[in-house]
Amino acid sequence: MRTAISTDGDSVSAHFGRCPSYTIVDIEDGKTIKREIVDNPGHMPGAIPQFLHEKGVECIIAGGMGMRAVGFFDEFGIKPIVGVQGKIDDIIEKLIKGELEGGESLCSPGVGKSYGIDKEECDHT
Repeated sequence: MRTAISTDGDSVSAHFGRCPSYTIVDIEDGKTIKREIVDNPGHMPGAIPQFLHEKGVECIIAGGMGMRAVGFFDEFGIKPIVGVQGKIDDIIEKLIKGELEGGESLCSPGVGKSYGIDKEECDHT
């Protein structure tokens, strides 16, 4: 399975669309067979789901994501898992073991300035 993780440094980014990069991992038979970091191509509605789809990603892991983004990922057959926090290495290990659990999105897109691109701040904790 090819999975993308929104990445900020060595941790999961709370903002799937505004993270500096994505860690893409290929997991087969309980092992990481490939790992690469790709730069975020830019936050435009639907662009990141398409970008990751073109890279063969089947799952996206992030701290936060709005419902509109979830819909875009669904259109490309990419499963979003949100509410995830922690170090990238720990998240990959949990993913391999089948222990990764998502939860409520860590941010509330659209609250404040506007929905999506113009939003400069997030309400996550």
